[in-house]
Amino acid sequence: MNETLKKAADILVEQEKILQFDHFTSDDAWELGNIMVEEIKRRQIPLAVCIRKVNGHILFAYGPEGSNLNHQKWMQRKFNMVNYMEVSSLLATTRAHLLGRNLVEFGLSYEDYKLCGGGFPVRIKNGGITAVITVSALAHEKDHGFIVDCVSKYLGKEVPGMDYEVPML
Repeated sequence: MNETLKKAADILVEQEKILQFDHFTSDDAWELGNIMVEEIKRRQIPLAVCIRKVNGHILFAYGPEGSNLNHQKWMQRKFNMVNYMEVSSLLATTRAHLLGRNLVEFGLSYEDYKLCGGGFPVRIKNGGITAVITVSALAHEKDHGFIVDCVSKYLGKEVPGMDYEVPML
């Protein structure tokens, strides 16, 4: 399992290296969010979406029929994880598995954080994280894949797919 997790971590790191932005404004969040909504409708999935600045300010949110408050709570926990670890929530989960650690061992609470996929950093080239994209409703690896697909489309970049299973913690 460790070899699989190492391969998964390598792919996730590569995705984040490739999917960096030149800039990210409120207009960019609106455009990306609308790409995500179009894809949600095309796939006919009840996926909730939130794009927010690292200070917590919401730039874009969408909750289709079938989504609910539970999805919002999951997205908040994923946002907290990405904001704290400064990597995608799926990469944070993979690294935690490789270290053999859980949230409590990182000094974090299960009420406020979650080690699972579905949160992705908006990283500016040669800079830091400016925002976080979260989604909730699918299996957590699929949540991650959905974000990566949409960001790839928005940026016009191809990234390696991540086909490995990573158990939630």
